[in-house]
Amino acid sequence: MIRNCWAAGVSAAISPALFDKLNFNFIRDIAPVAGILRVPNLVSVTPSLPVETIPQLIAYAKANPGKLNFGAPTAGTILLAGELFKMMTGVNIVHVPYGGGGGQAITDLLAGRMQVSFDIMPATIEYVRAGKLRALAVTTRSAALPGIPTVGDVVPGYEASSWHGIGVPKNTPADIVEKLNSEINAVLADPKLIARLAELGGVPMPSTGSRQPWRRVRPWQIGAFSTRRSSALNLTVAYAGATQIGA
Repeated sequence: MIRNCWAAGVSAAISPALFDKLNFNFIRDIAPVAGILRVPNLVSVTPSLPVETIPQLIAYAKANPGKLNFGAPTAGTILLAGELFKMMTGVNIVHVPYGGGGGQAITDLLAGRMQVSFDIMPATIEYVRAGKLRALAVTTRSAALPGIPTVGDVVPGYEASSWHGIGVPKNTPADIVEKLNSEINAVLADPKLIARLAELGGVPMPSTGSRQPWRRVRPWQIGAFSTRRSSALNLTVAYAGATQIGA
């Protein structure tokens, strides 16, 4: 029986940048086993905003610096997706902090009190389908909105998503890690699971949605992905001006 097995993702990857006193380091202390799920963020706007594409949003924001707002909790994927967009495009879109899960930010967006959203896709996709929000781009390609471009199509190198995986203590025997990886990937290859997640805008890792067939990814590949994303997220945290918190 595996007693020490953790679900990990974006929050674990950015913890060293946010907390100055931790009794663990995700990259150093955890052996990656398998990816579980990636959930893209969706860049959407209120229908009254006169933009329909990412280039138009960038142009409008540069012509009206500080006049557009996006709502997000004070930490997490939504905030980092917005701050990364600002960092890579040079626009001045004001972050309005919200407590809790950010549900009130969506309410304000629908009411027109907020203009732009970088929320995770499951939170806003139904409003897009209902015509209450206008989708400009996804942050990672998704079969749920196949006709919507990615931000990276216009802003090379941009990528943001909420992702989740499984890890074990670093000293776990390699044969156990491989066994777990094999079993988890077998579950994630289930077409019914893939279809259900696609309805919500998510995709199992390492599936890339509609562009490639399912493929198994080994633990070291998940580790490389985690390290790469952790470095990028930490740079974004620094750009956003987040200060370290004593834990």
